[in-house]
Amino acid sequence: MSQSSVVRVFATTQSPDYDCPWQAQTPTRSTGSGVVITGGRILTGAHVVANATFLQVQKLSHPDKAVAWVEAVCHDCDLALLQIEDDSFLADVAAAEIGALPDLRDKVSVVGFPVGGEEISVTEGVVSRIEVQRYSHSQRHLLAVTVDAAINAGNSGGPVFRDGKVVGIAFQKLSGADNIGEMVPAPVIHTFLGGVDAGKPPQIPGLGIRVQNLENSLMRRQLGFSEQQSGVLVVAVDCDCSAWDVLEPGDALTHIDGLAISNNGTVRFADRYRTRYDVVLGMHYVGDTVELGIVRAGQAMTVEVTLAPLAHLVPRSQYDVPPSYFVYGGLVFQALTRDFLATWDKWWNHAPKEFLYQYYIGMRSESLKEIVILTHVLGDEINIGYTDFYNESVLAVDGQQPRDIGHFARMLDDADGVVKIETSGPGCIMFDTEQVRASQARIAARYHVTRDRSADLAATGGDGE
Repeated sequence: MSQSSVVRVFATTQSPDYDCPWQAQTPTRSTGSGVVITGGRILTGAHVVANATFLQVQKLSHPDKAVAWVEAVCHDCDLALLQIEDDSFLADVAAAEIGALPDLRDKVSVVGFPVGGEEISVTEGVVSRIEVQRYSHSQRHLLAVTVDAAINAGNSGGPVFRDGKVVGIAFQKLSGADNIGEMVPAPVIHTFLGGVDAGKPPQIPGLGIRVQNLENSLMRRQLGFSEQQSGVLVVAVDCDCSAWDVLEPGDALTHIDGLAISNNGTVRFADRYRTRYDVVLGMHYVGDTVELGIVRAGQAMTVEVTLAPLAHLVPRSQYDVPPSYFVYGGLVFQALTRDFLATWDKWWNHAPKEFLYQYYIGMRSESLKEIVILTHVLGDEINIGYTDFYNESVLAVDGQQPRDIGHFARMLDDADGVVKIETSGPGCIMFDTEQVRASQARIAARYHVTRDRSADLAATGGDGE
């Protein structure tokens, strides 16, 4: 193990403000760890550099720092690659080699720079679990390795060594347990690095389906299964994801990428570990073709899907992108996201139940790809009587349901005369469109709103300036 390849990452970050989406929160500073690999690049965790505005790196052999920049980041699997602006800075640092997936009970060392100290720390432990886990940074379920070793604050993003090679990147603690941490394993790291070198999109694809286990024998018989067949039942399919127009609710998924799916939704991965059937997606790229075995109406068949990014009706945590918003007549509209839900303390208990239902249960369709919500009202004479409307979804504009916030903004931009907005309150809001256009500059100046809409909606017209 070469500790000299381990570096400290200093990040200045500025996150979006989902309460006032036209502005950002106060910049904050944090530290993490990383490891130098071939090509003078630094491998670290995506959470270490998420929403970063300025990065510096410090090596073990010298206290001076070098400015760095993000070459590639995949928030899905919590990995990032950094480059140093000064090519000579890492000239005396030997690059670490990426190894292979360790075995259960293998001894490993977690190395990094803990918060509050200048020296490197090493915590040793053993591999206790290898299976699909939920990544807290992205809410994706991907292959992870659990180690009986502490991941201290500041060590996150640092390497995990075995026999002198990097077999993982430390990324989170196991909640409710002491001195238990998790790492992004070598197979996911190899896939990430291979994708960067090949110019692949930095995303982990997803099938975009909701499934139900088939441990009930009656259900299997009703689906036409033989005694030898097993799998899971497809109960819903998200629009525009990999399985859209390929799988249907009522199909039974029996194989994925050559692996047989058991009735409890697991496969035998790497011929060693039993874990969730979608583990294989972490080793693929967007655009790859994967073969699926299904049973449809009692008939076994094989279909192919072209892998696409995972798209939820309510997007999970997003980074390095500002929120989508639209201000109309002083009413602030946004796309419902997990980041907006997180503006509530303990949001899973305190956020509006309507929003939580869509987050946990909602599925994308051709007619509904985003939930547009009214978050609050910037008081003005044009919206008198509407100030009690907040934290509810938009159902229709002049009787038509908006597909997403871009469609919603276009509908209001194109409206003439009196426009009617229906919300889930239930509520009804009416505006004279000419009066709204005349009020935009006044409201923007009063509340210091720099733009009436986010940059991704600018093409729909208007700039609020």
